[in-house]
Amino acid sequence: MAKKRVLVTGASGFIGRSSLKPLADAGYEVHGVLSPNADPTPLPGTRVHRADLLDAAAIDSLVETVRPTHLLHFAWIAAPGIYATSAENHRWLAASQHLVRSFQLSGGVRAVVAGSCAEYDWSQVKVCRERTSPLADASGRPISAYTECKLALQRALAELGRTQGLSCAWGRIFFQFGPYEHPERLVASVIINLLSDREAPCTHGRQVRSFLHVADVGAAFAALLDSTFEGPVNIGSDEAISIAELLQYVARRIGRPELLKLGARSAATDEPPILVPDIALLRDAVGWKPKMKLDAGLMDAIGWWQRRLAEPDRDRR
Repeated sequence: MAKKRVLVTGASGFIGRSSLKPLADAGYEVHGVLSPNADPTPLPGTRVHRADLLDAAAIDSLVETVRPTHLLHFAWIAAPGIYATSAENHRWLAASQHLVRSFQLSGGVRAVVAGSCAEYDWSQVKVCRERTSPLADASGRPISAYTECKLALQRALAELGRTQGLSCAWGRIFFQFGPYEHPERLVASVIINLLSDREAPCTHGRQVRSFLHVADVGAAFAALLDSTFEGPVNIGSDEAISIAELLQYVARRIGRPELLKLGARSAATDEPPILVPDIALLRDAVGWKPKMKLDAGLMDAIGWWQRRLAEPDRDRR
């Protein structure tokens, strides 16, 4: 049997790095892409390449060099507070379309791309189901550049699959946490503040969500790539919990519950009270389910940040 060779974009990112070992364990020769200016980062078991994925010529050269049979595409703008409205989303849409097309023309057989739960119409759904829940652009209401571009890429990928026979799937990510999370994201920011003896101001926390440890997110994508499932699939957990309960658990485990300030910030007026995934397709069609319970995952995240904050260079992620 020919060697399975996967090209992973965003390989040093929050989710990308968590997919590398599961891919290697599944028998893939793993090639990870870093941007030219990215800090050196150890990625054991991965052949590292540097390329500007916003440059079409660089994409073609990379694909020609690696000759991947499989593609797992995570790279996108993701900086908190910026990504939703940034014009960079449109550049990443064009670059991603070129990447998938270049991959297909080089003989690639299967592509999986990371999407988002933001593709669903949050005003219409509580439990998101891939085949029946309305998408964000169905109502005609304004949507963010991020959501617009992710939806456009998913449809372009599906069309390429229909017309060119490329096997492809799309993972809609819900809420995640764990090692290497951006320090301004919810769970990481609360853990960092409490471990640093600072107050952690939050909203009321009554919002019900589904949180998945990043190790499970990466493993889910590896399983999706290694499956034959085609189309969108939710990547999330069936453990629904309110944000307040989750953060109170974190605060108790750290031993600083008095520093957690629920209600200190106003919640967004358009924030849905309930937003969770139906993971039946992930479980039954892909054949994967979360391995780590929420409490164990939170303890792992707390321990990782304790070690990281004890390092001399505390700004490194």
